[in-house]
Amino acid sequence: MTEFLLTRQLAERGLSTYDLERLLRTNRLERVRRGAYALPMVSDAEFETRHRRLVLATVPQLEPGAVVSHGSAAVLHRLPIRPERLRRVHVTRPRSGGGQRRSVVHVHVAPFDSVQLAIVDGVPVTSLARTVLDLGRSLPMHEAVAIGDHALRSGLDPAELAIGLEGMRSWPGVRAARRSCDFLDPRSESPAESTSRVRFFEQGIPTPDLQYEVFDEGGALLARSDFCWEERRTLGEFDGKVKYGRLLRPGQSSEDVVFAEKLREDALRDRGWQVVRWTWSELDHPEAICDRLRRAFDRSARLVGVVAPIIAPAGRIQLRALST
Repeated sequence: MTEFLLTRQLAERGLSTYDLERLLRTNRLERVRRGAYALPMVSDAEFETRHRRLVLATVPQLEPGAVVSHGSAAVLHRLPIRPERLRRVHVTRPRSGGGQRRSVVHVHVAPFDSVQLAIVDGVPVTSLARTVLDLGRSLPMHEAVAIGDHALRSGLDPAELAIGLEGMRSWPGVRAARRSCDFLDPRSESPAESTSRVRFFEQGIPTPDLQYEVFDEGGALLARSDFCWEERRTLGEFDGKVKYGRLLRPGQSSEDVVFAEKLREDALRDRGWQVVRWTWSELDHPEAICDRLRRAFDRSARLVGVVAPIIAPAGRIQLRALST
């Protein structure tokens, strides 16, 4: 059996409606969407895997000229996208009107040319740059930046974003896309780090340096921190379970890693650094994180006599600078 079978293909193989219902009832076949069937998936499959399956089942039923786009294109390009953005398969048609939302498919209408198209997993899809820009026009800034940062780390040329934006001058949402593109930084190593940067910007926290390395007196690497405000002697760390898993060495437990992190943090504080940590859930309420950062800036100022303003407007990384 091929990965997907349409109703007409099952009929051509001699399966009746009764046969199809029996296969579905006994979990030997799964209805992926109306008119498309496949072998059942494991129950704990990730949402991206399930959406990719829905995309592949939908493409054969699309009208000619439609291409996979937006959140569905993000899945095919392996970009980070939230589950709530994947309730439907997103496609774009090169028309001036006729966009609509159906039960399974969300149809967008917008022009595109061959440069803005790609083939991924055998499926016609918007290019990596076009996908980033479409999502930049339609998603909140923190989600768009997380997607764009990942795309840059994957090798996307920022010049492609600049060219794409030029062709979208009068399009809905282009100002939001431009703002997100100006903010991109491939040094952000995870969606959590990208989201944190945007939250700092929104709360008026100064722009941090990223992936900052701290060395001891002998020149040995003591720590590599997600965020650093060097003038304020403050380090910021996103605290995630996955992160600790990556730090595990053969024979180590998670408790060993947490204890080693505590020793490292103690050594940083001994050298005059303030350390602030936060988790995913706290990013939904960034005021608390930023209040802790401000208190850390204050403590550092009292300890080392820093007289720079505690809060300054967050700067933006200009897209043209990324292109150099």
